[in-house]
Amino acid sequence: MDTHPADFPPVVPQLLHTVLDARDVRREAEFWRMLLGLVYREGDDAPDDGSADDSDWLVLTHPDGRRCLAVQQVEQLPESRWPEPGHPSVSHLDTTVQSRSALDAVHDLVLELGGELRLDRTDDPEEPLRAYASPEGHVFCVFVA
Repeated sequence: MDTHPADFPPVVPQLLHTVLDARDVRREAEFWRMLLGLVYREGDDAPDDGSADDSDWLVLTHPDGRRCLAVQQVEQLPESRWPEPGHPSVSHLDTTVQSRSALDAVHDLVLELGGELRLDRTDDPEEPLRAYASPEGHVFCVFVA
């Protein structure tokens, strides 16, 4: 399909954020918050009075307030088995770091936060990367930019 800017409608939706499903919303949100240096939207912070956290929807933003990710409660979540043959990731997030040493530092952080290494291509001279799954099984890659 060959399209030109004049072919687009005058109103184009803007991407607000990506939403991830989770059985444990706070744990998944904390993983991404710590990994990506995000902050909670006002009102989404964990209760600091010791009360139970019954959050079923949390929004993470960049420090300047731009939305990035949201995490929503689900009862069940199919187990991600990617990169096993016949088990596509369906969708995944790509992130970058500036150097191989940063890639190694992020690796340690991902594991410390509860992530799981799924694929290691750090020996690829063209594009070193590692692919992981978050605690709830959401696949993401970390590339050296």
